[in-house]
Amino acid sequence: MSTLLPIPEPSRRGALAFVGEHLDGLFSGPLTGSERYRGGQEAADAALEAFDVAGYARRRNEVWPTPLRGASGLSPYIRHGLLSLAEVWESVGAGPIADVAKFRDELLWQEYARHWYARLGTATRRSVRHELTRTEPGSGSWDRSMACLETMVDELEDDGWLVNQARMWLASHWTVRTGGVWQDGEEEFFRHLLDGSRAANRLGWQWTTGAGSSKAYGFSRWQVEKRAPGLCGQCERSAACPIEDWPDDPVLMKKEPEPQVRRSVDPTADAGPASVRRSAEPSLVWLTAESLGTGDPALAANPERAVVFVFDEPLLAGLRLAAKRLVFLVETLAELAQHRDLRLYRGVPTAVLSDTPVAVTFAPVPGFRRISPQLEIAELHPYRWLHRPSGGTVSSFTSWQRSIDR
Repeated sequence: MSTLLPIPEPSRRGALAFVGEHLDGLFSGPLTGSERYRGGQEAADAALEAFDVAGYARRRNEVWPTPLRGASGLSPYIRHGLLSLAEVWESVGAGPIADVAKFRDELLWQEYARHWYARLGTATRRSVRHELTRTEPGSGSWDRSMACLETMVDELEDDGWLVNQARMWLASHWTVRTGGVWQDGEEEFFRHLLDGSRAANRLGWQWTTGAGSSKAYGFSRWQVEKRAPGLCGQCERSAACPIEDWPDDPVLMKKEPEPQVRRSVDPTADAGPASVRRSAEPSLVWLTAESLGTGDPALAANPERAVVFVFDEPLLAGLRLAAKRLVFLVETLAELAQHRDLRLYRGVPTAVLSDTPVAVTFAPVPGFRRISPQLEIAELHPYRWLHRPSGGTVSSFTSWQRSIDR
């Protein structure tokens, strides 16, 4: 059964009220929004305008205190298509050469993650290159009596965002230090992170813990003192620090890679159409969570048509995301409704859109591949790739980058 929902009031208060009343049972934890981020195209554009790439290469790994950071903080908006990688790439072109190069290298990592996930899909639930073997696996945890972990976990839970270095700290502590299963830690990140995508999140966990590379990242006090100067001095365990020494490397057992890692069976299926595919006149524009910005190709090409977004009830009931992730989406949709005829539903996308010809932008995720064949796609628009997948290797970032540079 599907339910037509009212349009939320375009404010944080309105988004919280909407999530609490209409999305009850589809989130976990307290009904709160991100303390750092609000959703919407205006917030995304303002964040991009405010970002100064100067100093990025030197400061991108700084963790604490926050004024030392050089990270852009744009990832929640990139993840949901409010900003495309291409426009972010172009926006920094006038900056210092070294900073621009490093920042664009990080954007390429995001693109690589999308290619990797578009190719492998649900196979990324498993370790791609190595299994972490232990005689006595641990449960995975973050010791909140330590200031370094407490500060980062608080930020994860309150803001729904972390700098990359902090993500590596938490992932390494969960697996290398406490023996936890990386998939469980990845789920915890995914539940909270506003930029949480299976592509970037699973790739990050696998490469940090050694499951996707040849060596795990070892988290120790040395990194904290280097990237968060002064934090150890505020820690009650500083005199007997549990991470004083470098951790033992986990035992990595090499496994046979997925067959498609080296070459795609169907590059077109990975990438989607290269140009618009039109078979009929669409009645509606269907928006997905992968592409919610005003620059969404299907949305932009159909300025007079009504727009539909479906809160996928079975999917969200299973994921049980933190409320702040849904608040961010609702804020984005509430803003869009100020300019477009927007219809919101709670239910099953195939039921809501049954027998309705729709225009939609391709999304390189398994959910789109599962749902779209069951719909009448009258107009399918290309995804906004930075580099369109060509079917070459995704075995490592370096080898993938060589393949796109040819």
